Amino acid sequence: MTNDLFAITWLSACFLGLFGVSELIHRTTSVKVEHTRKLVHFGTGVLTLLFPVFLTSSWSVLVLCASFAVILLLSLKYKFLPSINAIDRESHGSILYPLSVYSCFLVYEYQDFDRMFFYAPILVLAIADPMAALLGKRWPKGKFTLRKDSKTLMGCSAFFGSALVILTGLCLWFNKEISLEQIYQLILVSLGATLVESVSGKGSDNLTIPLSVVLLLSLFASL
Repeated sequence: MTNDLFAITWLSACFLGLFGVSELIHRTTSVKVEHTRKLVHFGTGVLTLLFPVFLTSSWSVLVLCASFAVILLLSLKYKFLPSINAIDRESHGSILYPLSVYSCFLVYEYQDFDRMFFYAPILVLAIADPMAALLGKRWPKGKFTLRKDSKTLMGCSAFFGSALVILTGLCLWFNKEISLEQIYQLILVSLGATLVESVSGKGSDNLTIPLSVVLLLSLFASL
């Protein structure tokens, strides 16, 4: 537990440092809030990948996630951290993210510490989701609207492609090889996560994307 307390301390410092960097960029440059928000989104995803390495208990993860959920709730109420909150739409994504991470860690423990069940959902959320947003806005081809949120075929394609690359890379890393059946399964997981992302609004994708990935992975024993 002593090691976990030390890890919680320095991981907290890293997260706070990331928030500080995003605030510095927001206040001193002309970088848009959407970009500093994506920076924090990606950075927190990378730091979260360290949880299985340094934290031995889901209780430690709960303490860390709950602490930052409180900070993010206070930032919304008292309007600080504009680098992630000053957006022109309603979003609950920053609040749902800690819940998502904790849920993924619980699944990782339940699945006998199978790393695929933690790294896959976290990386898909950290990389594929921002890629979909950035490329969808850069090349807004095939725009459509679901649940009052605007999506694009370009964004969905970017999400699907990124998710498939991430899942395939992880499968090769953990298993050293990959079968044709597993490739089909990875395509289905990526497609399912893409569909979930396309219908998730107001930042709910921070929770629905990781949960869809772990749910679909659990259906395929060979992964």
